[in-house]
Amino acid sequence: MKRLAVLSVLLLAGAISIAVARQQPQQGQPAPLEIQKVKDNLYMITGAGSGGNTAAFITEKGVVVVDTKYPNYGPGILEKIKSVTPKPVIMVINTHTHGDHVGSNDAFTGAVEFIAHENCKAYMEKMPAFQSEAGKKFLPGKTYKDKLSVLSGADQIDLYHFGRGHTSGDTFVVFPALKVMHTGDMFPTKGAPIMDASNGGSGLEYPRTLKKVADSIKGVETIIPGHSTVMTWNDFIEFGEFVSDLVAAIGQAKKEGKNEDQAATDLKLPEKYKNYDMSRLKRGIPTIYSELNSK
Repeated sequence: MKRLAVLSVLLLAGAISIAVARQQPQQGQPAPLEIQKVKDNLYMITGAGSGGNTAAFITEKGVVVVDTKYPNYGPGILEKIKSVTPKPVIMVINTHTHGDHVGSNDAFTGAVEFIAHENCKAYMEKMPAFQSEAGKKFLPGKTYKDKLSVLSGADQIDLYHFGRGHTSGDTFVVFPALKVMHTGDMFPTKGAPIMDASNGGSGLEYPRTLKKVADSIKGVETIIPGHSTVMTWNDFIEFGEFVSDLVAAIGQAKKEGKNEDQAATDLKLPEKYKNYDMSRLKRGIPTIYSELNSK
């Protein structure tokens, strides 16, 4: 049974890699980017196939960037930032290790501080892009374990890690003065999430982690998700309930002796989730089954 569990995790890791590769535009041909104001001095930079949502927070000292998309998108991100401010980028925060969120770190040169959770850095160090001497310069120089606050006053940014979920190094980035939170891919969109066991993610712990966020973070009204339009705090709360119900339903299917395909086919969730995207459902089931097998 343990061999089957390991095989399932390896197959899932391969599926995630293939899915990311399919989403990525051809090298040297980045898709056009768009920038929109989220609130006051906070912007979101998006683009079809460009990777995770990038945030640009204009502070007194300079611009703080959250996530850098796939490789080759750095110049486009910088161009969009220059369209709203002449200030330089002074800091890059990576919410987690995936290539569509850290891929253009190398475009942010000069006096730029890179920050991420300690587990995120550990997984980034295994990525080919960060193993050369030149690449190592774009790894996080500052890490944290549970919480880290940077800058101060209206410019303060709070970084939180509440546990495993999408990976084991996910950061929630809160802009307290604006009541906004960037969730990375812990809340990518309204749909079945990716639980990347190859980077420390967990299906069983995912809903517990989201519940900790809901119970701990106060004052947030607006959400910048990993891969979707701007949402609300209530959307985030509902997503946490969705993941909890999803994991419970898959666990029940395993308890009833259903295989992974049957679990996906027979899945029934409350009507309020009828518009959720379930295209990634089959990627999460092997992770949950594997974890249940090892209990």
